[in-house]
Amino acid sequence: MKNSHRQRAIKFVYTRNDIEDTDRALSLEWIETNGLGGWASSTILGVNTRRYHGLLVSALQPPVGRAVLVSRMDETIIQDGRTCPLQCCEFESGALAPHNGVYLHHFEKELFPIAEYRAEGFRLKKTIAACHGLDAVVVLYELLQADTPVNLELTPLFAGRDYHYERRADDRATMDFVFTDGQLNVRCGPGHTQAYIYAPGMAFTKKPAWIRGIKHRVETYRGLGDMEDLYRCGVLAMELNEGDQLGIVLSGTPLPDADARALFEAEEVRRKALIADCADSLDATLVLAADQFIVARGENLQTIVAGYHWFTDWGRDTMIALPGLCLATGRTDTAKRIIQAFADYISEGMIPNRFPDAGASPEYNTIDATLWMFVAIYDYVRHTNDIDALRAWFPKLRDSIEWHKHGTRYGIHVCEDELLAGGEPGTQLTWMDAKVGDWVVTPRQGKAVEINALWYNVLMIMTEFAETCEPEACAIFRRMAERVKEAFAREFWNPEQQCLFDCIDGKRKDPTIRPNQVFAISLPHPLLEKDKNLHILRVIEEKLATPVGLRSAAPDSEQYHGWYGGDQVSRDGAYHQGAVWSWLAGPYISALYKTYEKAEAASKSHALINGLTRHLAEAGIGSISEIFDGDPPHNPRGCIAQAWGVGEFLRVMREYRD
Repeated sequence: MKNSHRQRAIKFVYTRNDIEDTDRALSLEWIETNGLGGWASSTILGVNTRRYHGLLVSALQPPVGRAVLVSRMDETIIQDGRTCPLQCCEFESGALAPHNGVYLHHFEKELFPIAEYRAEGFRLKKTIAACHGLDAVVVLYELLQADTPVNLELTPLFAGRDYHYERRADDRATMDFVFTDGQLNVRCGPGHTQAYIYAPGMAFTKKPAWIRGIKHRVETYRGLGDMEDLYRCGVLAMELNEGDQLGIVLSGTPLPDADARALFEAEEVRRKALIADCADSLDATLVLAADQFIVARGENLQTIVAGYHWFTDWGRDTMIALPGLCLATGRTDTAKRIIQAFADYISEGMIPNRFPDAGASPEYNTIDATLWMFVAIYDYVRHTNDIDALRAWFPKLRDSIEWHKHGTRYGIHVCEDELLAGGEPGTQLTWMDAKVGDWVVTPRQGKAVEINALWYNVLMIMTEFAETCEPEACAIFRRMAERVKEAFAREFWNPEQQCLFDCIDGKRKDPTIRPNQVFAISLPHPLLEKDKNLHILRVIEEKLATPVGLRSAAPDSEQYHGWYGGDQVSRDGAYHQGAVWSWLAGPYISALYKTYEKAEAASKSHALINGLTRHLAEAGIGSISEIFDGDPPHNPRGCIAQAWGVGEFLRVMREYRD
């Protein structure tokens, strides 16, 4: 039922108690995305704690080629001879300068991140908005109250570098800049990369200098380079009276119309329309979160960014996230364009695992991304009944089955028992794909349990598709599926632990308790009898379930790591060896509803839903983190916003709402 009034998202509000707890304040992050792969992002204090934070991060080759052009813009209020620096920055010594947010009264986020600064004599409100479909960020200032006029000074600090690296000062290569009629143009990146700042009515004073020794504390925790130098070319200034508003636009490309207020209002209208018919504030918040991941690829196609801040579009993540991000939200045309974007790159029966940052050739090192595409297409057709699209895709799907039957890349092939195997020494093909140098952290070469659950579903889906597209092939696909189901039940059942083996490689059967077995229940076509499903879910509930997702390994396994952090070796060693994954909440809840009566399923999923709802107020405000520590209190880790985490939560919340 549609609401007769506009629905509102959850308003997250952080007061002085949150702000004065510096560590907490620096763990609260926000991100504004632009639908092209770029963003603005920082913490509620305005301290950039990551190399990926920036006020203007542009995707120079949308949705890749990301560069941090403008790292931050410091604000200072001067009133009656008193100087109030609103900005806050962490330096090499660990000191927060010029202060730790003393003037920040509160921070909130509903549709947009909003900060309000207060001191005796003035109140200033700042709103930040990334503009959908434009490489542009709007910053709006409103002087809510002022006893006397104030002078607002803005000092943009430029990085001009790839988003994976820090910028260090080079006095021999200062950035060229020019200011004319309220427009500041700065050549701040490699080649001729420009940043444009539209500041109508503001005066500009040249003050070129490098600001050195800025610290990114999260990169310290991640064992990566954590120091940066930023370039200041000068200061923008304007006098404001009570009630005055000032709009600034930052862009990586020239804008024909840089009216800050008009751009903001258009974006506000767009976001309100997205959530107008949402069921409640949680639903609206998840819909807004979902919108952040959908980006353009080329002129007419779209794709899904796997996670912010460092992922691009990955085939596996895209296909898993698509039903929740697009179909559950009614964005069926978007779903179709995303599927087509990957279908265009099918090679040897496989869709790409990922599109590299620099726009190089796609990588195909995955066994499950293609299988998940079949599931995504199945969901798309169920939602739309778009038979024309199905007929167009069917030949590629049939061809993909043939490649898998007879063998494709990385030893992926169908065995004599019709189960699907894949992998070669030194490769990682499943979603548990961490690799450091030559070390494959979670080797799952052979027949992986979720791969064969997917393979069975692919064959059942093709049986249904063939009824429409190629009826004479129905019996072929059905016989293949029946043989897979028989072999799966025979080979994967672990009678000792009353659950499923994780992976079979020759005569070796891996008994490690992992969440991958949940897909034998959660996918559209389950493989086992109800009594075995009950046993599997009891093991998962006992060993793997947490309030924010499923652990990737049981705490009593030899491989288990309960904390995720440190350098890359330490982090990747824990990534799939105990870290909790938010996206697994989706299949787990689906499995509960497919196995238990509704009331019991709802009761068992209650802790997960509450835990993920509470999590929306931490880490990436309004979104779902990629992973969490395996040990309580399950601190959020990894990306602050992950597509399949949001997508799966949104999918099950809508699918089982009643």
